[in-house]
Amino acid sequence: MSFSEESSSSSSSSLNGDAYALLFNALRLIPISHYVLALSLLFVIVIYNFLEFHFVEDLFSGFRGSPVRLTFNSSSPIYDGVVSKCKIVHGRYLVTPWLSSPHIQTAFLHFFGRPPCFSYRRQLFRLSDGGMIALDWLMGSTAGPGDVFHANNFISKDDTTPIAIVIPGLTSDSAASYIRHLVFNTAKRGWNVVVSNHRGLGGVSITSDCFYNAGWTEDAREVIGYLHHEYPKAPLFAIGTSIGANILVKYLGEEGEKTPVAGAAAICSPWDLLIGDRFIGRRLIQKIYDRALTIGLQDYAQLHEPRYSRLANWEGIKKSRSIRDFDSHATCLVGKFETVDTYYRNCSSSTYVGNVSIPLLCISSLDDPVCTVEAIPWDECRANKNVVLATTWHGGHLAFFEGLTAAGMWWVRAVNEYLGVLHSSPYMHVRKKVQEPGLHLSTESSIDQGPYLNVSEDGMVAAVGNEQTRNSIVGDHQTNSEMVLDTEQDEQLTGAKSDAVPNTDRTCEPPANTPDTELRNLTASVTSCWNQLSQRNKRSMWLLAYVAIITTWPLVGSALRFIFGKKRKNVLSATLTKR
Repeated sequence: MSFSEESSSSSSSSLNGDAYALLFNALRLIPISHYVLALSLLFVIVIYNFLEFHFVEDLFSGFRGSPVRLTFNSSSPIYDGVVSKCKIVHGRYLVTPWLSSPHIQTAFLHFFGRPPCFSYRRQLFRLSDGGMIALDWLMGSTAGPGDVFHANNFISKDDTTPIAIVIPGLTSDSAASYIRHLVFNTAKRGWNVVVSNHRGLGGVSITSDCFYNAGWTEDAREVIGYLHHEYPKAPLFAIGTSIGANILVKYLGEEGEKTPVAGAAAICSPWDLLIGDRFIGRRLIQKIYDRALTIGLQDYAQLHEPRYSRLANWEGIKKSRSIRDFDSHATCLVGKFETVDTYYRNCSSSTYVGNVSIPLLCISSLDDPVCTVEAIPWDECRANKNVVLATTWHGGHLAFFEGLTAAGMWWVRAVNEYLGVLHSSPYMHVRKKVQEPGLHLSTESSIDQGPYLNVSEDGMVAAVGNEQTRNSIVGDHQTNSEMVLDTEQDEQLTGAKSDAVPNTDRTCEPPANTPDTELRNLTASVTSCWNQLSQRNKRSMWLLAYVAIITTWPLVGSALRFIFGKKRKNVLSATLTKR
C-alpha cells in the first residue's frame, strides 16, 4: 500500500470518529427533560397498544360509541317478535371514557366492580348424587327504591312472578360483582332471582366425588327441574355468564324442546374451549389472564384438598402454571376424560347451539381478552331461528361499563330489556307435558327435617343431620363476607324432599356402551338406591326386610322343600343300592 492510500484511510477514520464525537456532543446539549418526555411518550404508546386502548378512536368519533351488530336468521320469529322491539341492542354502546380498554375494564370489574349492597336468602339444595350446592335468592317483592334491601320472604307455590336463574362463571359465585349487578337490577324489575352456585363455591363444601366443569350440565338440569316442579306457574328464564353461559347453551342444546326454560341469555360464552385454549396462551397479555385464572382454580382446589388429593394428581395441581395444566391434572382425572383436548371438544357449547329450541340471546364483545372472537359460531347462530347474537366492538370480559362513573353495565340492561319483552310476548317457550313412568312426586312438608349447618374453621359450610331433606332455606346470606349467617330453627321454610324432583340419578362418569360398564352402572344404581333408602331410617330398613321375608316365605319355602326333598330321595336311593 502506498503512502497516499495510508494517509487517506487514516484521515477517513479520524473524520468518522470526529462525526460520532460531534453527534455525542450534540446529544449532550439536549436537556434531560426532553429525554424524559420522549421516553414517557414512547412508554405511553407501547402501553396504549399493549392494553388495546381505544380512547383516541372514541375521541375522534365524538364519544358516540359503536353500533351493536346483530346476527340472526332472516326468518327468525324471535327477532321479529322480540329482539326487534329491544331498543338497547339496536342502539350504540359507549365505554366509560376512563375505562377505554378491554383489559382495564376487566381488571376494574374484578378488583372494584361497584356492586350494589344487598343480602341473599340462601337455600341448600341436595343433588341426586349426594352433592350440595347453594341457591341464593333475591325476591322482586323486596326490591325498593333504596340501595340496600333484604330478601325476607319466600315464594308461594302458586306465584306467577317470573324466576330468573343465574349461572356464574369460572370460580365465581353469587358474591361476584357482575352477578350482584345482574341480580339487583333484575329483582328491581319485580322478578325473583336465584343464583345457582357451582359445587364447592359460595361457602358450601363438596359432599360427593363430583365436581363441576365447563360442560357439566347435570346440576343445572336438576335445579331447573326442581324449580319448575316447585313453582309450576312461574315462568323460568336462565342467564349464563362466561363458563356459565357455555354450560347453559350446552344444556339447552341437550334438552331441546324438553326444557322448561321459557327464554335464556348467554353472556360472553367461550363457545369453543379448544380454540379458547389456543388463544389464551398465544400472547403475553393473554398468558397473564391464563395465570390469574389458574391461581383461582388452585385456590378452589385448595378448599377441597382432601377429595382432590384422592381423586386427582394433587402435586400436579399445585405445580400447574396454566388452565390446561390444571385440567390435565384435575378436571380430566375427576371427569374421566381421556385427554384435555377430548374434554374441550366434548364440553364446547358451539356444537350444541344449533339444537337450541327456545329463545336465546347471546352477547359477546369482539375485544374480549378471555373468550376470543375466533370461537364465536357465527354460522350456527345464523342458522338457528331461535338464536340472536349481539356483538359489540368493545366491552371486555363481562364488563361493558357505561356512564362517566361506571355505575352501570350495558349487558345487564340489555338482558333485562330482552327478557322483559320476551315475557310479555307470545314467543316464550312452553314445554309440552310428558308423562314419565314410575315418577313419584311428593308434596310432603320438610319443615324441621334439616339439613342443618356445620361451619368449619376455614369458613366452609357442610349440611349435617337428617338426609331426607332435598333443600332447605337457611336464612339471609351476605355474600360480601362469604359466610352463611346463623339462623334460628323457625326460619326454615317448607321444601321438597329428595324424591320430589323428576330427575334420574346420574354419575360423574360419561356413559359407555360396553356390557361391563352397563353392569357397573346397574350395580351402582341399585347400591345408590339402597344407600338412599338406608339413610332414611334404619328401623324402616329392618321392617322392610322382615316384611320381605314373611311375604316371600311360602314361595321360597316350597322351592327349598322341593329341592332338598329331591336331593334327600337321591341320597336315600343311593344308600339302599349300595347295601
